[in-house]
Amino acid sequence: MKILIINGPNLNLLGKREPEIYGVENFDGAFAKLKMEFSEHQLDFFQSNHQGVLIDKIQMADGNYDGIVLNAGAYTHTSIAIADAISAISIPVVEVHISNIFKRETFRHVSVIAPYCAGSISGFGIDSYRLGILSIIK
Repeated sequence: MKILIINGPNLNLLGKREPEIYGVENFDGAFAKLKMEFSEHQLDFFQSNHQGVLIDKIQMADGNYDGIVLNAGAYTHTSIAIADAISAISIPVVEVHISNIFKRETFRHVSVIAPYCAGSISGFGIDSYRLGILSIIK
């Protein structure tokens, strides 16, 4: 299977941004481990801090990938445009979060993208991505 992992804004700072919340591992190291664990599948990774670029990538994935593991970062709580992009494609999108969004600020408790995703995984650290991949390849 071909799976695209997409990270949204500020996730390029993993490993140094709020390590008490997000941990100390950067995503390059985590992605290398995921590629080794799921070597029989094609995993690709993309990150952007820009909403329109993320939407373009979601749309491009339709028909080119079997699924998307998406950590939309703060856009999870605000982007109707990303929600619309997810609802417009035919492949499953699994929403993931490193932290447990329900143990954080109240505004993070609402995901505007969740209703359009196959499922949501939150609070398992970097392992949330592994769980997201597993849910697609099941």
